[in-house]
Amino acid sequence: MSTLTSPPVRGESPDSVSALPDADLMDVAGLLPDPERRRLAELDARLQAEVRPIVGAYWDREEFPFHLLPMLAELGLGDLVAPGVGRLFRGLAYAAVARADVSLSALVGIHNELVVDLLAALGSPEQQQRWLPGLRRFENVGCFALTEPDHGSDIAGGLATTATRDGDSWVIDGCKRWIGAGTFADFAIVWARDTADGAVKGFLVEAGTPGFTATKITGKMGLRIMQNADLVLDAVRVPADSLIPGAADFAAANVMLRNSRAWVGWQAAGVQLAILDRARGYALARRQFGRPIARFQLVQEQLARIQGNAAASLTLMAQLARLQDEETFAMVHAALAKSTATRLARESAACGRSLLGGNGILAEYEVARLVGDVEILYTYEGTYEINSLIVGRAITGVSAFC
Repeated sequence: MSTLTSPPVRGESPDSVSALPDADLMDVAGLLPDPERRRLAELDARLQAEVRPIVGAYWDREEFPFHLLPMLAELGLGDLVAPGVGRLFRGLAYAAVARADVSLSALVGIHNELVVDLLAALGSPEQQQRWLPGLRRFENVGCFALTEPDHGSDIAGGLATTATRDGDSWVIDGCKRWIGAGTFADFAIVWARDTADGAVKGFLVEAGTPGFTATKITGKMGLRIMQNADLVLDAVRVPADSLIPGAADFAAANVMLRNSRAWVGWQAAGVQLAILDRARGYALARRQFGRPIARFQLVQEQLARIQGNAAASLTLMAQLARLQDEETFAMVHAALAKSTATRLARESAACGRSLLGGNGILAEYEVARLVGDVEILYTYEGTYEINSLIVGRAITGVSAFC
């Protein structure tokens, strides 16, 4: 990644950090080909200069900064799954967005891994022609509607939303919860159980269809910029061709969920770079007992722990990208990466908050926001516990699931 381009933390001298190494101390970005490395450096610099300074106010108000979507499109973040984009670059791009703001990285990840990639791989030619061009330019946004109020970890077997074929239409009934971008998406990819054969299938349901409502979930402790929604589908009637042809059973959803768990691992790596940026800048600027607190041993231990966790997460994710490129990537790899990187991110966030002392609980110093955001990463796209059980099953051959 680029050298530090972040605006200084309150009270920090820009010269004090100009000669310090980047938070990617193990230079995982150095594994990229030169063109991709230059692109990543530009991406990181733009995000730090144009996104990081403004997102705090939106986070506080639980609002989405829609004016940033054209810039995200200009940076190519609407089509990171395009042919020719390497897995390592894609992952490091997710990390760079998370380094600037975790909520926007959630949007970028969902957009690419669960919407654009799904339609490109599984959609009909008509669905692809209708939606993909606008999606790739962030002129359109979709959402992925799988989780339900009563079914999260057990969604594979417990999914209750139904779809019933009625002549040339499907009628969909049910509720969805925690749907990212659900309040402003142009359409939802709704997973519903076919009442005829019991299979879980994917349907493209446009916003504004009669019976389809989206309500913003408020009061979250993290990812407050991301507009999560409760969706209600009350006898929503959609054309027969709303069925996504390649999403005729839950196996299709499972592939997308595997990929999205990998993306959350990159988010966890990226947010740790952000935590190190803030904590290191603060430690160099903050003076106690007549000297910068960066000179104290306990402070340096906390900084070293954050650095180590970030480096471990990035190198783990780089290895995961290699497995993806070699097509030997399995759910156990995604679960291990996601659970480990988010666990380390949680520890890094706690260290950062502790290092800032009382200022660590104030929004203006940014670390408090990152603490809340990390808690969401630890839980969504499969909780830490569920992902740990997936790993445990793989390495013992014995399932601990009920």
